[in-house]
Parts: sequence; C-alpha cells; structure tokens
Amino acid sequence: MLKTLRDITQAVAQARDLSSALALLVTQTKQAMATECCSIYIIEEQQLILSATDGLAQSAVNSTSLPITQGLVGLVAQREEAINLADAPSHPRFKLLPEVAEEAYNAFLAVPIVYQKTVIGVLVVQQMQARQFSEGEEAFLMTLAAQLAVAIKGLTNKIQSVGGLQQRYYTGKQASKGIAIAQALVLGGQLSFDLLELKANSTKEEELRLQAAMSHCKDTLISLSQRFDREKDEEAASIFKALLLLLEDASLGGEYIKEVRAGWCAETAVCRVSKLYIERFGAMADLYLKERANDIRDLGQRVLRQLIEPNKIFLEPETPVILIAKEASTSLLAEFPRQKLAGIVTEFGGVNSHAAILARAMGVPAIIGVNGILSANIEKSQIIINANRGQVITEPSALVLFEYQSLLAAQQEQQRQYAAELALQTITLDQKRIYLYINSGLLSSVDSETGSDSDGIGLYRTEILFMLKQCFPGEIEQLEIYRKVLKAAGNKPVVMRTLDVGGDKPLDYFPIVEDNPFLGWRGIRLSLDHPELFLIQLRAMLQAAIDTDQLHILLPMVSNLEEIDLSLIYLEQACQELTAELGRQVTMPKVGIMLEVPVLLYQLDEVAKRVDFVSVGSNDLTQYLLAVDRNNPSVSSLFDSLHPGVLRALKFTVERCKEYKLPISVCGELAGEPIGAILLVAMGYDQLSMNQASLARVNYLLRRVSQHELQQLLQQVLKLNCAEDVRSAVTDYCEQKGLLSVIS
Repeated sequence: MLKTLRDITQAVAQARDLSSALALLVTQTKQAMATECCSIYIIEEQQLILSATDGLAQSAVNSTSLPITQGLVGLVAQREEAINLADAPSHPRFKLLPEVAEEAYNAFLAVPIVYQKTVIGVLVVQQMQARQFSEGEEAFLMTLAAQLAVAIKGLTNKIQSVGGLQQRYYTGKQASKGIAIAQALVLGGQLSFDLLELKANSTKEEELRLQAAMSHCKDTLISLSQRFDREKDEEAASIFKALLLLLEDASLGGEYIKEVRAGWCAETAVCRVSKLYIERFGAMADLYLKERANDIRDLGQRVLRQLIEPNKIFLEPETPVILIAKEASTSLLAEFPRQKLAGIVTEFGGVNSHAAILARAMGVPAIIGVNGILSANIEKSQIIINANRGQVITEPSALVLFEYQSLLAAQQEQQRQYAAELALQTITLDQKRIYLYINSGLLSSVDSETGSDSDGIGLYRTEILFMLKQCFPGEIEQLEIYRKVLKAAGNKPVVMRTLDVGGDKPLDYFPIVEDNPFLGWRGIRLSLDHPELFLIQLRAMLQAAIDTDQLHILLPMVSNLEEIDLSLIYLEQACQELTAELGRQVTMPKVGIMLEVPVLLYQLDEVAKRVDFVSVGSNDLTQYLLAVDRNNPSVSSLFDSLHPGVLRALKFTVERCKEYKLPISVCGELAGEPIGAILLVAMGYDQLSMNQASLARVNYLLRRVSQHELQQLLQQVLKLNCAEDVRSAVTDYCEQKGLLSVIS
C-alpha cells in the first residue's frame, strides 16, 4: 500500500506538465484499485473541469465542465468530504453528462483534493457493478488525494487556450516583490556540466580559447567588484573578489588549464574540474565547506557560458529583459545594469540566497522555484512576471497583456504622485506628526535619494554584511561599513541591530543545525554565547559613531532581562576598552531591544529601567503569538499580523510603553503595509520603519487620514474575529475616504 502510494505520487510530481501528470495519475490509480474507471476534475473559477480520465470518453477531457453546485462531483467539492455510493444514478444530485459517457457505471467513490484548506480538485473512481467501495479502498483514495494535493499544486505548468494562444501560467515563490513585462533571456538552461566529453584537435588552440574565456571572466568580475566598491556595496563586492581568487592558477583556473593540456577541449576541461570539485565539496560533512560547492558551480558556469555563448548577455542598454536561469548567481545577476534587468525567474534558489538578497537590494522583481521554466521554449518571447503572486505568464494573450500594461502604468502614475510628497513631513489631518524611517541592510539603499527623504534609519540589518561574506568580518572591516552607513544617513539617527542570524538567516560558514531554528540559537543568544564576536561588533559600532550621536544599538531576539543586563555589561566593556586605547572618552549610545518574544510584553516595566527604547519586530512577534512558522508552506497561510489577537497585543504594548515613558517604534513588515500603518497610527505608534519601496506610499496615505478617526476605526476592528474581517473593515474605511487605490 505505502509503496503504491509513493510510486503514484512520485510519478505525478516528476511529470513534465500538468496534463501528463493527471494522465499518469488516473491510469495508475485505476490499476492500483483494480477498478474500471478513474477520473480527476480540477476546479477553475468555480467550475469542475474534467482534466483526465481512464474509463470515460477522452473527447470530454478539458472540454466538459460543470459548476461545483451541480452533480455528485460538485457535492464532494462543496462538502469537502468523500462520497461512496453503490448506485450513483439513483442519488438526487446525480447529473448525467452525455458527452462523458458514464452511463454504464453504478458504483461511485469520490474524494476531494485539498491544498491548504482549499479544494483544488476531485478524484473519482467508478465501477459497473453496483457495490459500495470498501473502507480500505476509501482510505487508500483519501490518502492518495492528500499526498497529491501538494504535487498537483506544485506542477506549475497550466495551459489555457486563450484566443488561439497557448497562454501558460507558472508559479514559484516570491524572492523580491514587483511586476515586470519584458522579453525573456534564457541563460544557463543548456549549460550542464554533463556535456559530451571531447578531446582537443589542437591543445594549443583550446588553451588559447580557455585563457580568453577566463580573461574575460576576470575582467568582468573585476569590473563588478569595482562597480560595487563605487556604489559603496562592499558586502556585494566581496563576493566577486572571492570568485576572482578561484580563477587564479593556484586554484580552479590552474586545474582547468591542466585538463586542457591533458588533451581535453576547453568545455570538457571546465566540466570535468567543476564536477570533480563540486562532488568533493558537496560530500563534506562540514556545512561551510559543503556550501563552497556553489561557488565552484558559479565560476564553472561563468567560464563555460563564455565558451559556449560568449556574447549572449550583452544586450543594448535600452532593451529590458527578464532573466530566466536555473539558479541566478550574484555575479550573473550583477552583470546586468539595473536598467537592463526587468526581472528574474529561476528554477532553484532560496529566498535568503545571495542572489535573492541582491535582487531585493536592487529592487528587481524576482521569483524562485519555478519548475519547468527552462524547458518552456520562451527565449526572446514577451513574458509577464507578477512576483507579488509568485506567477509567471508566458505567451500572454492580448487581453492579459493589456491588463498588466494598464496595471503597470497605473502603478507608475501612483508612484509619481507619492514621490511628489516624499520630501514633506508625515503629518496627519489632525496634525499628528509621524516619523517614517527606513529598514536597510545594504549601503546602496542607505545612500539612495529615497533614503534621504526618510527621518532616518530605523533598522540597519548588520547581518546582511555577515551573510554576504565567506567568514566573520573583522573589526576594521565592520568599522568601515558602519562609518559609511552613518555618514550616508547625514545627521539622522541610525538604529543598528547587532548580529541577528539563525532561524531563516543562516551563515554558510557558521552552520546551526536545529530541529526548530526559530526557537533556537539565534539573535542575542548567539552573540552572548560568543562574546569574542559580540565585542568586535560593538567596538566597530562605537568607533564608527565616535564623532556623532546618531548611533542607536538594537539587541535582537531578547527573551529575558538577564540578556539585557549582560549585553549592557559587554557594551560598557567595549566603551572602556576604546576609551583607554584611543585616549578619548567613548560614551554609551542609546540602547534598545527588539520586542519579538511575547513574554517581554509583560515585563516592560523592568525593560524600561534598563534600555532607552524598544522596537517591535512584528514579523517574529506575530510568528510567536500565532505559533506559525511563516516559512513553512503548510501553515504559512495562518501567518497574518492583522489577526485581532496580534493587534490587541500591539495596542497593549504601546500603551504600556507610554505609561513607562519608553520610546517605541515598529520595524517589521506591518509598518510598511498601508493597512498596517493605519492601524499602528490608530494605536498610538508614531515611529514606523519600513523598506524604501513602502516609504512614499505610507507617507502619502498618512497625510490624508485623521488619527482621531482612525482610533474610532480601531475600536471596531479590535472586536472582529479574524484578520480577513479586519482587512475588510479598513478597506471599507479607505474606500469611503477615496483612498482605496493607495492600499490596494
């Protein structure tokens, strides 16, 4: 039984597209259950579409549908439970569809296919003999349907015939928000290291080809490193410097040449070396060394691409492209000037990969985990990506294209309206001053024109520097970065968070393996367990701010008062050390903690005696209040900071902080969401920190509302039962005020 279930599920998951998967499913299920007919219906726009069958008329596939309010299959979808009948035609909901040709069947068993609480289809088996399927058969089909839900949802290729075009929808995971329309540029899909091995006709000629390709790659990497140095992104520049080292004769570059001199052609040489070292490093137990296999793969792909398709990525600057790749390396991504790179779509990669971090820093829409996109044959085709929904549309119909073009035009016009007021202070209609800060982690975002219009940096994520390095950055390196951050912010305050890794922010070179990383060794816990690292960071921060009072230090993931006390001891130690070393007084900056762990909400009186301010990390606070891992797709739909219970906790927090005269801000995603910003201001929060992309919109919105009216809205909202009701109530309010387009 278990083997049969596994075999069917794997066959479906590995199918090349949805049609093939469903055809395999019905045939294998029919055989496994030794029945006479198996069919699957997929729900689209409240219609049940016969999508595959083994036993009914094939001519009805994809051409026959019925509303979910009709028929036995519709009843299964409505009830979200199995129906097992010995004589289906006698049931009052039985609906005969002549084109399906199911008159001969009497026995009927159907189960819903449910993905994250939503019925996405119905699986049906039928038999001529009028009998009820056994309890074991019903259990088998229900188990199969439950396992198939993820596989079917994960099959991204869904074909719709629209006006004669084969419009395809692919889905993946958002890595960087946004929408883009541009030509597809497919890179790396065919650049496998498993190419046919070929001997060289001329060793000298092949070595010259290889040297030319490597020289070009060196020039490109040097150029990229210098470019990011100029843009003050030393974090990103260090990545390309590391790749340059791998090209040296003493490293992979020398190994490539050895293989050519042994008689192999240049492409084969690169492939042989790459596979050998990827396998060696990939097999290592040390996770840091294991991760270095990606650097070897990255470099090999670059050299191989230069050998096979040397001029492909050099397009005219005015030609925007959406990059389609198996996995976008940081060097490949950075090779495109921003005006040429409209978007990114990859088959692999993680939301916290270096490439994803760089995409967000550049403001480029990006979608990862899009299965089958490389085999879609879309080179130079116009495509649409909606990273907000994790959706890619290839060969879009004229209607869909027009809709997205109109949407983009409307968004651009809105952004112009918002930007026109960005330099103005955020003051509500009833004259309440709200301070808007930016969250940042890369120097380029601090030093941008948008950043200069904020009230300061409410959260500088120092972990980004650590994540983009190959080892822990030293005191001097950190000092230089922090000094540049403070300088770029002008005279405005900068809240620097101490190292916050663990959970969803791993360090390749400092692996933390835990069953539940979000409740484990992360944030201040890690720093206090490694005072040698903590003191280096504190010393670098203090030295960077020695001639200014801009610096505020923020401690992440604090869960008890002892952690605050010990952190302050280390900070005082760093001050004393530097005072002695520099021969001048180094004073304590303002110190705050992240409010993420719910228990501290009930110790704010004691917190107020120890620190100068607090900042609410709404993402983690929501996660811990709701007991939901927001990165787990099985439960991520339950994560919602607009949950009334979360809102009540936030209101309680700001009220207690005001009582204890403890300054408070919010630096989580909620602050940058228009609905979230409205509710936070209604609660009494007057300091919000957000990503740059949200700054202009939130400023525009808050300048058009009254805090007094928002407080009345909040009283209604806090009585509601769920996040959707909250969202609807705020949406209705904004519609009445003519602000619906600002929040949508």
